[in-house]
Amino acid sequence: MNDIAKLVLRLTIGVMILFHGVEKIINGIGGVKHLTANAGLPEFLAYGVYVGEIVMPILIILGVYARVASLVLAFNMLIAIFLAYGGSLFTLGKHGAPLFELPFLYLIMSIVIFMIGSGKYAVNSK
Repeated sequence: MNDIAKLVLRLTIGVMILFHGVEKIINGIGGVKHLTANAGLPEFLAYGVYVGEIVMPILIILGVYARVASLVLAFNMLIAIFLAYGGSLFTLGKHGAPLFELPFLYLIMSIVIFMIGSGKYAVNSK
């Protein structure tokens, strides 16, 4: 059952993050560029979102270097939280949760994948 749980976790976060990446392929990363520039960072760093939201989720789904991919995704989520919610970390949304709830959940799920590994249902299982 542990390996099935690991697969479900990998598939869940991988597919959900991949939706975010596909949306950025379709509609562009203008919003991310804006957030990056507003933070005083070089705008070209915004293109890293494609690595974090396209390449890493695919690796996590397949279970190819899932631990490394999950660390890169966790870093991506930290940057997303900083850029999008940095000034409002203690602001609650209309349902009572912090505004950064979703990227924080992705961050924690990524860290859990790093800690537990990909399981036996992975391309390079460990």
